[in-house]
Amino acid sequence: MVNDEREPLLQANGVDSESDESIDEVEPKKNDALPENWSLAYRRGLVMLLAFMAFTVTFTCISVVPVASEMIADLNHGEGSRSASVLLVTIWELGEAAGPLLIAPLSEIYGRYPVLNAANVLFIIGIVVSALSQSVNVLVFSRFLTGCAVATNVLNPAIIGDMFPPEHRGTAMSATMLAPLLGGAVGPAIAGTLAQNVGWRWIMYMSLILAVIAEILIITLLRETYKVVILQKQSRQRKSDAEDLSLVRTLSRTEVAVWTSMTRPASVFWSSSILKALALYGSVAFTFFYIMSTTLPDILQRQYKFPPALIGTSFMSFSVGSASGLVVCNLLVDRIYVRLQKSEAYSSGPENRLPLTIVGAFCLPIAVATYGWVAALVLPAPLLLVAVAMMGFCLVLSVTGLMVFVVDAFGEYSASALTAMLITRCLMGTFLPLLTTPLTEAIGYGWGFMVLAAVCLLLAPIPLLVFWYGKGWRQSSDYTKDE
Repeated sequence: MVNDEREPLLQANGVDSESDESIDEVEPKKNDALPENWSLAYRRGLVMLLAFMAFTVTFTCISVVPVASEMIADLNHGEGSRSASVLLVTIWELGEAAGPLLIAPLSEIYGRYPVLNAANVLFIIGIVVSALSQSVNVLVFSRFLTGCAVATNVLNPAIIGDMFPPEHRGTAMSATMLAPLLGGAVGPAIAGTLAQNVGWRWIMYMSLILAVIAEILIITLLRETYKVVILQKQSRQRKSDAEDLSLVRTLSRTEVAVWTSMTRPASVFWSSSILKALALYGSVAFTFFYIMSTTLPDILQRQYKFPPALIGTSFMSFSVGSASGLVVCNLLVDRIYVRLQKSEAYSSGPENRLPLTIVGAFCLPIAVATYGWVAALVLPAPLLLVAVAMMGFCLVLSVTGLMVFVVDAFGEYSASALTAMLITRCLMGTFLPLLTTPLTEAIGYGWGFMVLAAVCLLLAPIPLLVFWYGKGWRQSSDYTKDE
């Protein structure tokens, strides 16, 4: 018998908490429908497919950054607005805060496959509306809509958790995190050239082509990965064949209200102090990607007099740093985890995913402060791009281990836990960049980014504290308690 707080969620997934049998006891010894039994080549192929969709999402999101002011001016009869330009970028994050409230919980009821495809179709519709927009309000709304439909941020880590054992999740997670960072670099580079030559709407058309290709591949090649839903489907098939009635009884599905599914991330979030702490740190850390994205074009245009095409290309420096960080994570996250799991000096658990996160957490404030002072002193542009690369490197170190920790610690409820983190991150990513503009205008880029670096440094000890004391803290929540 489980705690009352968790029991409704188990029933929502079709598991009878009163039954003496569990899914693990009734499932076949070798079930080819379960993702852990698929061929390694196929699973790796699915990781690449998920990475492609993640690339497309970030390409669509960030490609408007270097030309946001031109887009606003074009739709506003030649009148630009700096705040509207920033909002055009950050409103996406507000959409990403709303969409996962349904996307993640419903994926734990109906499965990853139908929810992912439904979200992708809505994403494509949002891009079409963006491309056809004739007013600033419609364009901003369409960006919010596409943000709502982004499923990869919350479902990719959960799908990887479905397919791979803990000791191999770090490598797969690195691949899906590299793709959006590449999209964040390639998008602005292509967008600047397109806007300068054929107009900003062609940026939307290119995003549409990528999104349609990705969805065709996903609907064709992806299979359901969520274990509970797979076993439920098999139970219905066995029931129709009058086979194994005990399996049918154990996995019988109950009707779940939409409200219950929407509140599931909140239930997971409020029950876990670790999730609250890591969500706070992760949201502030990741927001520096958007702070950089919204301030770099202005710095390069005002301070360094770069043309739009060159501004877009400059974003490549962030991806170079991010890719370097992901190479380090790919090489070390799983190795460090396995070594610490076997070490007698450390207790086993998901906390062993966090050493690289700790390093990144204390290095990120240095990179942020460097970026601000290079811009303030108008030092050579290559130094500014090196600072941007440093931010990308430190950001990836900070976030990668964090995401794998959540997948390991929350298990079958990882999608809801990731949703809670994503919502916090999106809300921070929507509003903190809006505060950065008046802050830097009031006290300059140097001292403005020193303030932001101080906030980042203040939160840096959180991953370290979770590494040392997280095992005990996890026992206070039914979703992370050791069995």
